[in-house]
Amino acid sequence: MDIMQVAIIGAGTLACLLLLIFAFAGPSQAKAQAKRLDQVKFRHSDSANVKVEAQMKKALSARRKQRRPVGDNMTRMEALAIRLEKTGNDWQISHFVYVCLGLFLLTAAGLFVNGAPLLLCLFVGLAVGIGLPHLVVGFLISRRVNRFTANFPDAIELLVRGLRSGLPVTETIGVVAKEIEGPVGEEFQKVVDRIKIGNTMEDALQESAKRLDTPEFKFFCITIAIQRETGGNLAETLSNLADVLRKRGQMKLKIKAMSSESKASAYIVGSLPFIVFGLVWSVNPNYIAGFFYEERLIIAGLGGLTWMSIGVFIMAKMVNFEI
Repeated sequence: MDIMQVAIIGAGTLACLLLLIFAFAGPSQAKAQAKRLDQVKFRHSDSANVKVEAQMKKALSARRKQRRPVGDNMTRMEALAIRLEKTGNDWQISHFVYVCLGLFLLTAAGLFVNGAPLLLCLFVGLAVGIGLPHLVVGFLISRRVNRFTANFPDAIELLVRGLRSGLPVTETIGVVAKEIEGPVGEEFQKVVDRIKIGNTMEDALQESAKRLDTPEFKFFCITIAIQRETGGNLAETLSNLADVLRKRGQMKLKIKAMSSESKASAYIVGSLPFIVFGLVWSVNPNYIAGFFYEERLIIAGLGGLTWMSIGVFIMAKMVNFEI
């Protein structure tokens, strides 16, 4: 039995094991029971806080089921332009492409000059040139969204005080845009600018909600739209919403503190093999050069990467909590 047959048998065995795991991993009865109890509580409770929490859960569920609005057939370039806009910087697609190309050429040329195989140079160059800019953009988006979520309850409370003092909603949004700094003020200022050029307030808010893609702001838009159609005490509803958002933020911080040790362990375990590989390569390249041209070592390396990927995926799922 040659090496390729062994590799095919190993891959088939791994696929069968994964299929068996997914087949016997049924839904959790405890989660289903807790979900039914929550539905009963939300259906029969008259508390305003409970109603706001129920609407928030619906918004989160809709966001998990559908990440993109219906009928929004965006191309990859349009999606990339939206991602760059989410960072809050004036970056263009051409700038992003130039950065990716420059990182690819620098990385591949640097490895090739140091004597690395051509296939490794191309692979690492593509990984760095494509992956690193996307990671940076994703980090900037996540940081800006977190800052927006952290300051959003303050903006809602300022909006509530303005409404209780007798100001209309549009003028209160303008006050929030001037008084709150950071991403919250920028987004509310964009809403004010769209209203000034003739857009309705609902359309202006929905455009910001589409770009931010956060359940907190989406529920805020839903609350404004329902109040304008049916009436009601908007200030009281927004006050309850601000209280729910603050409790969500506190819960996220608690979960982050409790899972920090597990996340650190996952990062160390996942990055240690690559660090050791790089150190050995820098000290004695000939010792591990066979991983790039010998069939047995290539198969062993791919198998190790597969099992490492499965382990990292499992650890990431274990420490990932969605509130």
